[in-house]
Amino acid sequence: MSMINRARGETGLCIDGKTYALCLTLGALAQIETALETASLDDLSARLRQLRAADVLMVLEALLMGGGNPLNEAELQAANIDPAQTASAIAQAFSSAMKDI
Repeated sequence: MSMINRARGETGLCIDGKTYALCLTLGALAQIETALETASLDDLSARLRQLRAADVLMVLEALLMGGGNPLNEAELQAANIDPAQTASAIAQAFSSAMKDI
């Protein structure tokens, strides 16, 4: 279980009854860009508006890694995760990281 550091841009998400930190780090952003095959932040922004469920798991995996919580896709597929809370947490992680851009 993680402590959420809002000053670092982290947000929390409950997975299987535990709160995990999500954070959009440069490494997480690069992992997401590569997985979604985007060439720029503008492309990534457009692509994020068209996510499939598999994409959400991949984005979540990257944000969890950025928050210091290395859960893999198989673990996430088997976990009890609320879809609405997940979408909100992902949006918050991006918003926190990109607020000054």
